[in-house]
Amino acid sequence: VQLVESGGGLVQPGGSLRLSCTASGFTLSRYPMRWYRQAPGKERDLVAIIGSAGYAKDYANSVKGRFTISRDNAKNTVYLEMNSLVPEDTAVYYCNLPQLNYWGQGTQVTVSS
Repeated sequence: VQLVESGGGLVQPGGSLRLSCTASGFTLSRYPMRWYRQAPGKERDLVAIIGSAGYAKDYANSVKGRFTISRDNAKNTVYLEMNSLVPEDTAVYYCNLPQLNYWGQGTQVTVSS
């Protein structure tokens, strides 16, 4: 049973990335999911939330209008589309299933010129 994130990397300011979080060993479809991020020396912060069906969504103020959370339950995967990236978005990004307290291992996103 695990969550595996992918899609991180180095991107220039203004660029885009799409993160994926794929579950194995269980089915994601019945659960709301979250993305968090943790910058060096800072606490882990909630970035985005999505309901089990994919309709209910919410975002941290710092990413509203730039990030989009989505899911494909047929693929057992949750996504975080990140646009107009700025250096302050640099962090390790984690997906989370709060009801079962499952966490992925994280994927590094670095925004730098």
